[in-house]
Amino acid sequence: MSSRVVDTDVVSFVFKGDTRAGLYDPHLAGQLLVISFQTLAELDLWALERRWVQYRKARLERHLRQVVVYPFSRALCHEWAKVMYDSRRRGRPIQTADAWHAATALLLGVPLVTHNAADLEGIEGLEILTEQER
Repeated sequence: MSSRVVDTDVVSFVFKGDTRAGLYDPHLAGQLLVISFQTLAELDLWALERRWVQYRKARLERHLRQVVVYPFSRALCHEWAKVMYDSRRRGRPIQTADAWHAATALLLGVPLVTHNAADLEGIEGLEILTEQER
């Protein structure tokens, strides 16, 4: 079974039942889905900011059982630093969260599924799977 790193936006589409989730079915079906620890933190923040009730938090926890959370590691931090540095050097700074997603995919050597491909363009070695117009 092959793997995909899934960006927060696509995880959110699937969780919420957003119609855009269906666009990504071909990229997700039959794959081992991986999210960065950073995506997990973003989802936790959303739950707090939106004051989710316990039922919705429990639903998110059940949803997250379908993915593997890739944890912090020294190698991942190094990869993140390279992504940030190279992006700045190219004159296309990247958001911190996007760099974690990219670094996770690069470290694992698998594609990144995202709806925000334009934010990640130009990252050397990163394979991007998207259904968004670039």
